Amino acid sequence: MNEYFKVGAILPSRKFTATNVSLFLYNAAVWNAHRIHYDENYTISCENHAGIVIDGPLQGDWLAQIATDWVGNKATLREFEYTNRIVSYLGETLVGGGTVEECSDDSVRLNLFLKNSKGEITTPGSALFQLL
Repeated sequence: MNEYFKVGAILPSRKFTATNVSLFLYNAAVWNAHRIHYDENYTISCENHAGIVIDGPLQGDWLAQIATDWVGNKATLREFEYTNRIVSYLGETLVGGGTVEECSDDSVRLNLFLKNSKGEITTPGSALFQLL
């Protein structure tokens, strides 16, 4: 087995802070016109959120970046999943990371997460890679 992939290995952490511009561009790219991602008055008064909401799929993309950046060209992504458990708002910095959960001669499974400033896991996830 490749020494790079060991159960319990910790992936490098990475910080993510969405801006109005990055949310606008992301939502335009994925054709998401939901007002909670750009209209603060609507979001607070009609949807009862504390502010502009960071997209769940964007947070999933951040988790995928953590995993694929760490694996690099050593493996191919085969499975990926995540869930958004706690709402994240514009202005928050989320910290992402993960650990190696399982490995074999031909695959590695990662446990991934995004945490808010309180240390709460807002978005847990996992990825399975086929080793090359």
